[in-house]
Amino acid sequence: METALSKNGVPIRLPDERCVHLTEGHSEMAGYYSEVLETVEDPDAVYEGNFGELLAAKEIQTDK
Repeated sequence: METALSKNGVPIRLPDERCVHLTEGHSEMAGYYSEVLETVEDPDAVYEGNFGELLAAKEIQTDK
């Protein structure tokens, strides 16, 4: 299990199952595991989700 420290200092745990879901369950994210962790720690933007959660976003490539 990986842990990343969010922009606001909250430790975010990413169990193996979540990592697989994020990087392999979404075909456009395949191979971007380290970028997912980097985005949690240093996002370009943070958005509020539909249920009050915070969503970190980072542009990896122009179209991603």
